[in-house]
Amino acid sequence: MSIPYGRQSISEADIAAVAAVMTTDWLTMGPVLAEFEQAVAQLAHTPAATAVSSGTSALHCAYAALGVGEGDEVITSPMTFVATAATAIAEGAKVLFADVQLDTGNIDVDSAAALVTSKTKVIAGVDYAGHPVDADELSALAHGAGAFFLEDAAHSIASTYRGRPVGSLADITAFSFFPTKNMTTGEGGAVVAPDAALVERARRFRSHGLVRDKAEQRYPDEGPWHQEVHEFGLNYRLPDVLAAMGLSQIARIEEFKARRTAIFDRYTAELADVDGLILPAKRDYVDPMWHLYPIRVQGGRRREVFEFMRAQGVLVQVNYIPAYWHPAFEDLGYQRGMCPNAELYYEQEISLPMYADLTHDQVSRVIEVLRAALAA
Repeated sequence: MSIPYGRQSISEADIAAVAAVMTTDWLTMGPVLAEFEQAVAQLAHTPAATAVSSGTSALHCAYAALGVGEGDEVITSPMTFVATAATAIAEGAKVLFADVQLDTGNIDVDSAAALVTSKTKVIAGVDYAGHPVDADELSALAHGAGAFFLEDAAHSIASTYRGRPVGSLADITAFSFFPTKNMTTGEGGAVVAPDAALVERARRFRSHGLVRDKAEQRYPDEGPWHQEVHEFGLNYRLPDVLAAMGLSQIARIEEFKARRTAIFDRYTAELADVDGLILPAKRDYVDPMWHLYPIRVQGGRRREVFEFMRAQGVLVQVNYIPAYWHPAFEDLGYQRGMCPNAELYYEQEISLPMYADLTHDQVSRVIEVLRAALAA
């Protein structure tokens, strides 16, 4: 049987939690959703959270909550899924790509600083593979420019940086709960922030921009049924049936983290002597929830190793093509060569299988196949 690079861990408790919601009157926008949001906020050490339909919608809601629009610039990393940049562009911003650190794959603060202008609205760091970005430095850089710091934490829920949980580090943070992530709601995401007002702006955007509070309405006497839209939003709501899965999953988050850490440590120990590999780095001041185990294959052999491992049933992945290499960005005038570190990282990167239910024997198989690929 093949070994995927990532997969969900679903327990009988998860299934029971979802089934229980199916017998209630609240399949969406009900009490389980509110309970799940409270649990996410507690994990992130923030006063509130807004659960949404995907990690992409979390990013879109976050940019909207920050007021990103036409004429604004957003600085981010190219070592990410395209959504980090695409959602900023959807709000009318121009995206500038900063280069990355070669060891962590995270955005390089000095490279980001060189791109700051009077139009900079947001600096968006991406916690690549689960390793938190240099949050204090990025926050200082953004605030010094009169901008916001956004953390794309799609990979890093339950990670900590200098003893503080991801979610509490930035002005606003976006999580993803896709099946391969550190916990899942099937599809889903969340927005958290230290400022509850920003979370409320994200919540309003995820529900069409609807204003139900009569104290805020322009025409409050229209009738008890009345609701208004003051700013356009979208439908990015997360149903209670999925929130129930998330609530059950979040109860297992420390178990997931411990297992992923053990797999990371074993890979690192047993691959340390393999020539032609660069293993992932970890700063002393972070405690990551590892979403990926990204190795870098030297000597121009990445594709050869990738195809060998897949042929042997180890379904490795590559994360990611630099965002501006996508034709949609080429058509906007972005050119290859802009971020040499990111491009080198991509040209060497392979993600080994990493998920909570990966067994000891499967890890052994991954290591065996990788060694064979490099010896071929």
